[in-house]
Amino acid sequence: MGADVHDTGADGTTADGEPIGVDHVFLALERELAVFLRRARASSGELAREVHPDLEPSAYGLLVRLADAGTQRATGLAAFFGVGKATMSRQLHALEKLGLVAREPDPADGRAVLVRLTAEGRDRFTRVRTGRRAQYARRLASWDRTEVAELARLLHRLNAGQEGDES
Repeated sequence: MGADVHDTGADGTTADGEPIGVDHVFLALERELAVFLRRARASSGELAREVHPDLEPSAYGLLVRLADAGTQRATGLAAFFGVGKATMSRQLHALEKLGLVAREPDPADGRAVLVRLTAEGRDRFTRVRTGRRAQYARRLASWDRTEVAELARLLHRLNAGQEGDES
């Protein structure tokens, strides 16, 4: 059902405040993603504090990357997150001060720096990640496993499409 001319406002919206010509499927998607992202940002802050009370929420993603991908070059981490070398260096310095990561020269290229989780960093991160996964399982316990798999597949597809856009 489309709005007729009499239902439109001077600002280009329908009587219920929706923009004219907007596909409601994509509007619903936008709303749900906004809620999801807002909650994800809040969750990152909580997870970061669980790893260490002084850990910045943005640095939690660095721990995820190091836990998943292993030792990385600092420049590779900066490229992965789309930040400058100086920003990455500051974040790594903060993580190093907290004892969560260690930086060392790359034996293959003395100019490059390799970053790895310390034993303490891995232990703290693994404890928090395990708790988070248990929380997901509890929240989705009423879902059929095929629905959870489908959600994961669709999110992967969305993320893969986003990566293509960023190139």
